[in-house]
Amino acid sequence: MKRLGNVAIVGVGLIGGSIGLALRKLDLAENVIGIGRRQVSLRIARRVGAITHTTIDLAKGVSQAELVVICTPVDQIVEHVRTAAQHCPEGTLITDAGSTKQLIVRALDGGLPRGCRFLGGHPIAGSEKTGANYASADLFEGRVAVLTPTKNTRAEDYDLLDAFWQSLGSVVVRLSPEEHDKTLATTSHLPHMVASALANTVTENYFRVAGAGLLDTSRLAGGDPVLWKQILLQNRENAMAALEQYHGQLSALHTALRTSDEAALERILTTAKKNRDALGS
Repeated sequence: MKRLGNVAIVGVGLIGGSIGLALRKLDLAENVIGIGRRQVSLRIARRVGAITHTTIDLAKGVSQAELVVICTPVDQIVEHVRTAAQHCPEGTLITDAGSTKQLIVRALDGGLPRGCRFLGGHPIAGSEKTGANYASADLFEGRVAVLTPTKNTRAEDYDLLDAFWQSLGSVVVRLSPEEHDKTLATTSHLPHMVASALANTVTENYFRVAGAGLLDTSRLAGGDPVLWKQILLQNRENAMAALEQYHGQLSALHTALRTSDEAALERILTTAKKNRDALGS
């Protein structure tokens, strides 16, 4: 990817901070401008080396940006993209890192002022931790980054973001916004719901004897509840469909145990092991 001039990152938490660290480590941008609501968060991002300049004024922060990356919660992305388009240089490309795509892309596709364009993105990376303190320049290495172009997307915009994410170490996958939300409901949103349900099932009197199995499988429940509430509500229909599929698997397991059906129980566990082994580490 050619070296960029000014890259503005709106929201410099785990994802935004990691993008900034990677850009600076790889010398892919002359300046990385961090934009946020709170000075304390921006100071942390600057202290860890994720950004070169900071501001709480979005209009000022994007005023000379060659590329704008929105890394705020999903319910704020549309507003931030529209504000950025009003103040960044004419024709600037804007992307995001949101975990949902349909509602966001539908609101922004082909409808921005001053020749600005939006192309949705989603780096499938991160953890239950939040904040720039946990950012890493290597966060995207070997991870998938999804781009969700539409019929209005320019080929040169897709190529730029494809090169951008590949330069950060990601494997780029192209999906429609609809495909993205349906797929992520199963591969990302369902695991979080399952972890949350599991964590809520275990009562406090069992905490002192909790082992690695419980800690590992409930880890995702440690994510920010407000952020995840927004994600699940934006992808509600797909999330409910994924829960229905999961419910079917639980019902089959419940039936096998209730009837002491050893063959069915072994078949369920064997298939699960096969699928998990195929996922890799």
